[in-house]
Amino acid sequence: MRREVDAEFVEFVRARQHGLLRAAWLVCGDTRLAEEAVLRALAELAGRWERVRGEDPELAVRRSLYREAVSAGRRRQRESTVVAGELARLGLPHTDLLLALDTLTPRQRAILVLRFFDDRSEPETADILGLSTGTVRAQARAATTALRRVLPERASKEPRSDVS
Repeated sequence: MRREVDAEFVEFVRARQHGLLRAAWLVCGDTRLAEEAVLRALAELAGRWERVRGEDPELAVRRSLYREAVSAGRRRQRESTVVAGELARLGLPHTDLLLALDTLTPRQRAILVLRFFDDRSEPETADILGLSTGTVRAQARAATTALRRVLPERASKEPRSDVS
C-alpha cells in the first residue's frame, strides 16, 4: 500500500534540499555522510509532517539534520583521514580550510556552520543542537581559536575586532 505524498512537503523539500545538503557537508566533511544525514532528517520530518507543518518545519528538519550530521561526523572522525591527505598532496583548492575543519570536533563544526553559514544566533544554535547557550559560546570560541592556530597566515591578515 502506497501513501500519497503531501504536495506542501514536496515543495518544502525541493526548496531546501540543496541548502540542507551544503550545511550537512560542512558539518560532516563527507558527501556520502551528508547525503545520508539529509535523507534521515527528511524521512524523520516526513513522519512528523502533519504535526510540524503549521509550526516551524524548518526548525524541525534543521534540528534533526544537525544532530544526525554531528553523529555522522563523529563516525567519520573515527575513520581514516586519508582523503584529506590526498587532497593536500594533490594541491586541490580549499585544501587548507578542509584540513583545518578536520581538526575540529563534529560538534564544533556544527556550531560554526549554524552560527556563520546559517547565520543562527547562539540561542537558536543551542536549541537546534540541544545544548546550552554557554556551551555554544565556548565551543565556537574554541573552534575559531583552533582554526586560527591551523591557518595562521589567514588569521593574521584578518582585521581584529578587539582593536580600537
